[in-house]
Amino acid sequence: MGRIAIFTDDPGWHGKQLRHAFAARGYSAEYVSLTECRIQLQAGLLPLYIPNFENSLPDAVFVRGVPGGSLEEVVLYLDILHALKIMGIPVYNDGHAIERSVDKGMTSFLLQQHHVPTPATWVLRDRQQAIAIAEAELRSGQQLISKPIFGSQGEGIRRIEKMSDLFWLTHSQGVYYLQRFVECAGEGYSDWRVFVVRGKVIAAMRRRGIHWLNNVARGASCEAVQADPKMEEIAIKASNALQMNYAGVDIICSPEDGYQVIEVNSIPAWKGLESVCDIAVADILVDDLLADVVPSVQVVA
Repeated sequence: MGRIAIFTDDPGWHGKQLRHAFAARGYSAEYVSLTECRIQLQAGLLPLYIPNFENSLPDAVFVRGVPGGSLEEVVLYLDILHALKIMGIPVYNDGHAIERSVDKGMTSFLLQQHHVPTPATWVLRDRQQAIAIAEAELRSGQQLISKPIFGSQGEGIRRIEKMSDLFWLTHSQGVYYLQRFVECAGEGYSDWRVFVVRGKVIAAMRRRGIHWLNNVARGASCEAVQADPKMEEIAIKASNALQMNYAGVDIICSPEDGYQVIEVNSIPAWKGLESVCDIAVADILVDDLLADVVPSVQVVA
């Protein structure tokens, strides 16, 4: 029986789905926290210590979570992912993809470089320049979103609608990330989550929020949609720009500029997607990963 490491500190529903999918294909899966792993360059030992894999490294690694922490701690966690890949062990998504997506500044930069439509964005250190940019945007009739460089599920995001809001303009460890607010077309608040696996859209849903943040974790309702060709093209292009095996691509449609990518997730949740779409995401992801371990594995269409 093959053995898989699922890196996570909170397996929850997603971890159980993955473990069941691996078991159905003849693989055991162990939950492992990256906080417990280490590099050990000592004669007679494997160069990496991974709990439950002391004698032989896993056949593959599925990354369901990278813990936060100091810069040094996060670098260590990513070093372990990089080292596994260097040693020929498939890592899904790999450390480079996670680095690109967890840093919203780099995500925005790579989307722009690959000509993926995305809102105007500024990432900078100087507070006075950040305020000057925000004032200029407000004077021109635009609004802004202030986001932490690292974060998910809408935590720490603020909307800047008027000059007095600049009093609350906060930085993320000394860095300001400002993005032009995009009004969605139609009534209310909504955006799309498009799930891409290996350059193919497998499902999409519309999230309708009670508030301008449309995260499912914050109460947004979900409905299945068929992504049109343009949306599919943009989502695939965004996933490719960040070189991801799979991705959750968040897209909003503005009345003036059409579809724009507002976020690309390298460790996306799919419980909300499965609640409205007739699809087994864990099965598709596991088959896609195992295709790198055993080339004869057929990927689910």
